[in-house]
Amino acid sequence: MQPRELIERYAGGASAVGEAIAGLSRTELNAFPVPNTWSIQQIVLHLMDSDLIASNRMKRVIAEENPTLIGFDETAFSQRLFYDQLDAAMACDVFRQNRLLTAVILRNLPAEAFSRRGTHNERGPVTLGDLLETYTGHLEHHLKFIREKRRMLVEG
Repeated sequence: MQPRELIERYAGGASAVGEAIAGLSRTELNAFPVPNTWSIQQIVLHLMDSDLIASNRMKRVIAEENPTLIGFDETAFSQRLFYDQLDAAMACDVFRQNRLLTAVILRNLPAEAFSRRGTHNERGPVTLGDLLETYTGHLEHHLKFIREKRRMLVEG
């Protein structure tokens, strides 16, 4: 997929998390309809955190020469950052605003910028285009889980 198409898919997902959880109560957000998996709340906060990290990585690849991109422990974030106590709607708003602002930056880049590279400490070399594709797909991947868990909660 071409960078311009990916940017529009990326930006188009800005409101998707908020829409996916609209109308759910705090109890529903923190429920575990599938044992030993994350709650919807945890997925929402994970999406916010990972998107903020993704945006930082993309900005660094744009602005710096071959920056080192550090991985993060998503399980530790979920366990130690009080995900169950944070406001899911606020996280959705942060996610939305970050995506929209990052999309403005991406839209202003020439096509060759998407070949710029950074080096991920766990995965090795990655291009800006790789990062954009990964995080566009990351949202779509997790939205499936949110929708399935929501369906299970509604059906009881």
